[in-house]
Amino acid sequence: MALGGKHLFGDIEGQRVTFAEKGVKRDRAEFLKKLLEHNGFEVIIVEDKRKSEEDPQLYIVAVTDMVFNPTIWVYQRKLKTFDGHKVTPGYWNQETEDTHPQYWKNL
Repeated sequence: MALGGKHLFGDIEGQRVTFAEKGVKRDRAEFLKKLLEHNGFEVIIVEDKRKSEEDPQLYIVAVTDMVFNPTIWVYQRKLKTFDGHKVTPGYWNQETEDTHPQYWKNL
C-alpha cells in the first residue's frame, strides 16, 4: 500500500486506529513501527488474514492517533528520520536514504 490520498481508519481489537499501511511484509512493518514510534505515535501491528496457508504472512500497521494521515504527514514533511532529517516519500517507501529531494533529479 503506497501513499494515497485517503485517510484510512478502522478498528483493531476494539481500538480505533488510522492505518499507516496494510498488507506489508514483516521487515516493512518493523521499519514503519520504529519510524512512527520515533515520531511519538503508538503503533499497533497485527497479522493480516491469509486466504490460504500457502500465502505469505502479511501485516497491518496502524497508529492510535485518529488525526494521523500518512500522506499528509510525509508530504508536509512533519515526520523526522532517526538522524533528525525530514521524511521524504522516497524515504517512507524505503527507496532511498536521501532526505534532500530535488525535483530536477527525477527527470
